[in-house]
Amino acid sequence: MEKIEFSPPDIGDDEINEVVSALKSGWITTGPRTKQLERKLAQYCNTSKCVCLNSATSCMEMTLRALGVGAGDEVITSAYTYTATCSVICHVGATPVLVDTGKDSYEIDYDKIAEAVTDKTKVIIPVDIAGMMCDYDKIFAVLEEKKHLYTPKTDMQKLFDRVIVLADSAHGLGASYHGKKSGEVADFTSFSFHAVKNFTTAEGGAVVWKDRPGLDNEELYRQYQLLSLHGQSKDAFAKTRLGSWEYDIEGAYYKCNMTDIMAAIGLGQIKRYEELLKRRKSIVLQYNEGLADTDVQILNHIQDDRMSSMHLYPVRLNGKDRDYCNRFIVSMAEKGISLNVHYKPLPMLSAYRKLGFKPEDYPNAMEVYQNEVTLPLHTKLTDEQVSYIISNFKEIYV
Repeated sequence: MEKIEFSPPDIGDDEINEVVSALKSGWITTGPRTKQLERKLAQYCNTSKCVCLNSATSCMEMTLRALGVGAGDEVITSAYTYTATCSVICHVGATPVLVDTGKDSYEIDYDKIAEAVTDKTKVIIPVDIAGMMCDYDKIFAVLEEKKHLYTPKTDMQKLFDRVIVLADSAHGLGASYHGKKSGEVADFTSFSFHAVKNFTTAEGGAVVWKDRPGLDNEELYRQYQLLSLHGQSKDAFAKTRLGSWEYDIEGAYYKCNMTDIMAAIGLGQIKRYEELLKRRKSIVLQYNEGLADTDVQILNHIQDDRMSSMHLYPVRLNGKDRDYCNRFIVSMAEKGISLNVHYKPLPMLSAYRKLGFKPEDYPNAMEVYQNEVTLPLHTKLTDEQVSYIISNFKEIYV
C-alpha cells in the first residue's frame, strides 16, 4: 500500500554538506553561518535586516518585547490560528483580543478589526494562513481610521502613529502581495522554519521589518540580540576574539538564539528555495484540476494581487460536519494518505476558554473548522502520489 506522509522535510545534499561543514568548522552555536543566513534572508525579503532565532514564536515574542508591549496593553489577532500566535501575547503580559474570520474565509474579518481597536491596542498580528498573505491594504486602512486612539508608551511605539502590524507569516516565506514579498509589507514579519515548513532549519524562525524614519535598524538588531541571548552584550563568537572575553549583561532577558547547525540547513535550503516553491505550485495546480468537479471549497493560492507560498492545501467538504471529516481522515489514512486539520479555533482550546473566550462568539471560524481537512503538500510528493491522493479523495468523498 502507498504510504504518503503529511509533511516530511525535504533535505538534500546541499543541506547535508552545509551541516557537515559547520560541524567540521568547530563552530556550531550562533556564529558566522547564522549571520550569513540572516543576510541572505534579508536580501530575499527585500529588507535591510533580518534576525534568526530558534522559532517563529520567539521572533514574535521578542518583537513584542522590543516594542515594549506588556501589561495593560491589548494585541489583536485572529481566532483561527495556531496557539503560538496568541500565546506570545500572553507571555509578555498583554491582553489578547480575538477577532473572528470573515464569512467562508481563513482570514481575519477585516470589517471587525475596527471594533476591536481601543486606546490600549498596541499591535495587531494578522495570520497569513497556508502562505496566503492577508489583505494588508484593508488592515492598514482600518488602522489609519483608528489612529486617533493609538496611545504609544515607549520610544519604539512612538515611531508609529497607529497600531503596529506584526505579521504572523509562519507559512509565508516567498509569498507575495501586490508584487511585494512577505516581509516588506507589514511593519514586522515573522517566519517559521520548523521541520514541516516550506523552508526549514529543523527548528527556527526569522523576523524582518520595514525601514522607518527614526528607526535605527542597527540598534533594533542589537536589541534582538540582547533579548535572545540573556541580555549579554557580546555573543559567544564575538567573545572568541583575542582579548574580547569581557562582557556585560544589560538586562535579565531570554535564551532563544539560532545555532550555526540550524543555520547551515537554512543555507542549503535557500540555494534551492525557488525550485521548491515551483514544485509546490505544480502540486497545487494538479490538485486544483483534479478536484475541479468535486463538491469542495479550496483555497485560491493564485490570485491577481496575491501569490501564496503554497504551504498548505486546505479543503472544505461542502455540507459536511466535523464527525464526517474525522471519518474521512481515517478512511484516507487506511489508504496510506496522511491528512491534517488547520486549525481548531483558539476559543475551543482549554487555555483560551480559561481566559473567557467562547466558541459561539466566533461563528465564522467555527464554521470553517467544522468541514476543513488539509491534504499533503510538500516537495517529496511525486506526480503519481498526487494522482493517488486525488483518486482516493474522490472515491471516499460521498
